[in-house]
Amino acid sequence: MIILVINSGSSSLKYQLRDGSDVLTEGIVERIGGDETPDHSAALERVDADVSKALGDMAIDAVGHRVVHGGERFSAPVLINNEITRAIERLNPLAPLHNPANVQGIRAIAEKWPEIPQVAVFDTAFHRTLPEHAWRYAVPDELYTRFGIRRYGFHGTSFEYVTRQSAGLLGVQPADFTGVIAHLGNGASVTAVRDGRSIDTSMGFTPLEGLVMGTRSGDIDPSILLFLSREGYSEQDLNDLLNRESGLKGLTGHSDMRSVVESSDAQSETALDIASYRLAKYIGGYHIAVGGAQALVFTAGIGENSWDFRERVVGRLGALGVFIDDAENRKRSRAARQISTEESAFPVLVVPTDEEAAIAEATAAVVGRSS
Repeated sequence: MIILVINSGSSSLKYQLRDGSDVLTEGIVERIGGDETPDHSAALERVDADVSKALGDMAIDAVGHRVVHGGERFSAPVLINNEITRAIERLNPLAPLHNPANVQGIRAIAEKWPEIPQVAVFDTAFHRTLPEHAWRYAVPDELYTRFGIRRYGFHGTSFEYVTRQSAGLLGVQPADFTGVIAHLGNGASVTAVRDGRSIDTSMGFTPLEGLVMGTRSGDIDPSILLFLSREGYSEQDLNDLLNRESGLKGLTGHSDMRSVVESSDAQSETALDIASYRLAKYIGGYHIAVGGAQALVFTAGIGENSWDFRERVVGRLGALGVFIDDAENRKRSRAARQISTEESAFPVLVVPTDEEAAIAEATAAVVGRSS
């Protein structure tokens, strides 16, 4: 089955055309909203030109969309129709930076290729198994019942994929895998997995909560926002401050981890200390939450490629009896692998994620069931 995977952002559209495990073509259209590419429909015309060359005499069987927020309704991938599109759109207030762009991508595809089935794959779906004591905030119940304020969690497509890959590497079934997975990219989160299911995760109501990220602050005392509001910061000011100007960027001026690692100045060292310490605290807590991890797994851009950051994090886990092999940690490889020593209390793994493959697989399954 030939699947076009779409990841729509507010000003970009990433795409990948897959035939099973083979990637036929992929790319990104940027600066949507500008003169050359005024909207997502125009972006799709550029995608069509590249995809048509790769297809030749073949045809697209289905389109799979990454949708960031599925709220409480969506716990699995679904075949898209008008009602589903409207339901996703109603979730826009929960993910204002993401869901509106996801909906634009869905509608652009429907307008151009109305006969091709589309499937929504939700970042939040894997975390629908969180127990109430993990997803509930200690705020008045009305805030949950009226506004849906609770922990949702994100990066679920990646976590589900990496759970399966990690289980395979350890020689167990996915349903028997228990561990802590750190998805570390420009956006970063960590998830506690027990018996193949998410039971806690660091991102919350939005992707802002949790770890120190490229431009996001992660955990912060909420009263700081009240203080800044009294000092004249508007709602938009605070949103920009916490989502776009904080994290590594706020600490160093650089949002890219590679630039921070390569720098030797005091600001970068402090930022790396803060980020690695925050993650190590979560790992320790989640080791307890799962009842003892079978493995610690690093994935995504930073998790897969930054041996330096992995070293800093695991170096803080000596109390858990976890140690990495320096030579194995520094190897550059796209293969899933173990980087811990034989003496380590449990293995430390590096497992590349492939969200596009996971979306394509889910899309094929949904379309196959509906045909």
